[in-house]
Amino acid sequence: MTWSAEARLTELGITLPGASAPQAAYTNCVQVGALLFVAGKGPGDPQAVGKLGRELTTVQGAGLARAVGLGVLAAVRGFLGSLDRVERVVRVQAFVNATEDFTEHHLAVDGLSELFVDVFGDSGIHTRSVLGAVSLRGGLPIIAECLFEVDEHRSA
Repeated sequence: MTWSAEARLTELGITLPGASAPQAAYTNCVQVGALLFVAGKGPGDPQAVGKLGRELTTVQGAGLARAVGLGVLAAVRGFLGSLDRVERVVRVQAFVNATEDFTEHHLAVDGLSELFVDVFGDSGIHTRSVLGAVSLRGGLPIIAECLFEVDEHRSA
């Protein structure tokens, strides 16, 4: 039996949001061969602002990182037509808007990483960099950009 990310979303009871529009002069996704680059996405909720370690806890950050992951998946589905075209998640780079003394960036971003493994199984295991930021656009708490390997030939 072949793994289906779309079926897995249904099993998990996950409904993806609509893909968000770019907030400046860029596009959500660019495909180069079998690689799909996804622009930085925030949690999608305009009320989700603040710094981890001040207004937000690590647990809240993990929930927001999961929301970021849902937004990334929505952009990927919108571009490819189906998440079943994803062969694997290759890389995640996340930026966490945090106070100077906050040290749990990695734990917050696990909310996104765990979502990808839930949806894609072993193909969702990826490399990752997590960086602390003094500020992010619009006061967002977390932004992540992602790289996927996709099936170049299979259509949605």
